[in-house]
Amino acid sequence: MKGPGQIYFFKEQVTFAIRGRETLRNWLKSIALFEDKIPGSINFIFCDDEYLLELNQKYLKSDTLTDVIAFNNSDEEGYVSADIFISVPSVRENAEKYKTNFQDELHRVMAHGILHIIGYKDKTKKDKVLMTRKENYYLALLPNR
Repeated sequence: MKGPGQIYFFKEQVTFAIRGRETLRNWLKSIALFEDKIPGSINFIFCDDEYLLELNQKYLKSDTLTDVIAFNNSDEEGYVSADIFISVPSVRENAEKYKTNFQDELHRVMAHGILHIIGYKDKTKKDKVLMTRKENYYLALLPNR
């Protein structure tokens, strides 16, 4: 896939509206570019917990709830193409748990998904620290926060 790519927003089994689509698209593309990757086609699918759990069970053989699952669709080295599924109810719960607002938590999870596709992990303590540092850096670059 050549070119600057596109970022799309979809929803499955959830009533939800994304705010500031163009600002978010530009910001998410910038994450890839800052990481020396070319944004390809990136789909964000906002869904409920049950939908995400089914994907987790079917494709990742995990029976746990999560807030984001990212599937890498990149077929060329250096490109970032993905389907990133985000549970809106889990993001709402996390916002309460971490005492932040919903939009900030949503943006963090979106950045988290992109960073996973780029290659960052979060299984070890060291990896989590780096992932959080990257998330914080890119969140600070998001206009109108």
